[in-house]
Amino acid sequence: MSHDNTTRSAPRGTEEAAHKRLEDLLRLCVARDASDLHLVQDERPYLRVHGPLQPLDGEAILDRQEMAAIGHFLAPRFEHVAEGHGTNGSVDGSFSANDGTRFRFNIYRRSGGLAIALRRLEERFRGLAELGLPESLYRLCDLPSGLVVVSGATGAGKSTTLATLIDRINRNHPCHIITIEDPIEYVHSSAQALVNQRQVGTDAGSFNEALVASLRQDPDVVLVGEIRDLDTIRTAITAAETGHLVFTTVHAGDCVSTIERLVGVFPGNEQDSIRQQLALVLRCVVNQRLLVADGATTHTAEATAQRQRVVASEVMFVTSAVANLIVTGRGSQMYSAIEAGGNVGMQTYEQDFARLWFEGKISERTATTAAKRADLVRDRHLQLQRKSGRPVAVAGRPASASGGRS
Repeated sequence: MSHDNTTRSAPRGTEEAAHKRLEDLLRLCVARDASDLHLVQDERPYLRVHGPLQPLDGEAILDRQEMAAIGHFLAPRFEHVAEGHGTNGSVDGSFSANDGTRFRFNIYRRSGGLAIALRRLEERFRGLAELGLPESLYRLCDLPSGLVVVSGATGAGKSTTLATLIDRINRNHPCHIITIEDPIEYVHSSAQALVNQRQVGTDAGSFNEALVASLRQDPDVVLVGEIRDLDTIRTAITAAETGHLVFTTVHAGDCVSTIERLVGVFPGNEQDSIRQQLALVLRCVVNQRLLVADGATTHTAEATAQRQRVVASEVMFVTSAVANLIVTGRGSQMYSAIEAGGNVGMQTYEQDFARLWFEGKISERTATTAAKRADLVRDRHLQLQRKSGRPVAVAGRPASASGGRS
């Protein structure tokens, strides 16, 4: 197993056995197509397989020495967590297993001991279509400057989406790319571009420190793993204003709340100016979430071999109309602008839920439950049926293929 960190020696007598058990569990994670592995002191290991978390009943309980040995093996800063010296009681990192599969991890203190959460990362860069995202997003890779935000909940695939876009730039543009991450999840080898990847905590003290320093390192493209504090958001906006293309992520539920999240970090007397700056530099917001793939086409043998979750997305390109709504703070009208922007690659969640339902990737129940407006999902689904010429069921009548035009 190769590391992104320099490890310290684990207690004698348990080190070799703990390393072997970790490798066995990582292989099991891959074999069962699990997204996450959880190791908790005095508990059996858990795997998250296609969404639900499942205990490994056949596995022995993890004891304190075994957890300590695994922690020492993974992270050089482990002792700060184990001894209670860490400011937040946890440490992040990433590594490659013996078979080459990459994982990121978080070791943290819990009541009564230690726990480790490991997330399996994609083994290769996937295209947008393979991820389930619109290919119109590829044009973001050709922008000369600006700010691109991918938002969503933890585990929604934001890092994977950004990795796909950065890989596209790396393969097609002779430029300088700097990534600032915590931890480094996807390793980019320089191709057409020169790529330098920096890890917070190892190569830099914080996201903002690394972002400020990057502006003196002649970058064309900067990836900031996450912006959540005022200083980092301000610096990211400044970087975009000064001719750099900046990609980043934010935790938010949709495109409109992403804008409000960025603005809301600032004091009230600064928010109007921040809205004006965002309207000038923001190029696109992509919000995404994972849904259970319970549609008709997911019950095939081929689909079963794949991860049983699908990506749904909301996409908002910042047109002049959207920019005006950002400046004036009319977030309630942005939804209509997104819905009307299909010709430039925009889409609402209701439109994408309807598409996934129409394509048989999710069920009607999943599509309508996930939406804020179930009636809009049904309406968009009906429009897709009519456009395709499929039989349309009308209440009180048998399905008819002549369902009219939308």
